[in-house]
Amino acid sequence: MTLSTLSPRQFAELCNQGKRIDLIDVRTPVEYQEVHVGISRNVPLDRLDPGKLMAARNGSTIEPLYVICQSGNRGQQACEKFLKAGFPNVVNIEGGTTACVDAGLPVVRGKKVISLE
Repeated sequence: MTLSTLSPRQFAELCNQGKRIDLIDVRTPVEYQEVHVGISRNVPLDRLDPGKLMAARNGSTIEPLYVICQSGNRGQQACEKFLKAGFPNVVNIEGGTTACVDAGLPVVRGKKVISLE
């Protein structure tokens, strides 16, 4: 199975079609709070359970699950977790939230957070 990806522009076009889109953001809650794509929900990578998440989708395992992070790397890791668990219908958004902001997708901005690292 190969990893499916979508560019931010393709994702924006998909959003504009008015279809229901299931998008998870696998960044930390702090990163998510700072800025996220409006339709996303936060499911941090370190707490990601592919089986539980798919079961909670009310049998909609056929519909694609879109995954986003900051730049694409954690999104790819999350997609690989889903693939290993037997769920091939996941799509990573290339370039992550940063690329979506650059592409003009609607985002929600919270407080700017300073990392303690």
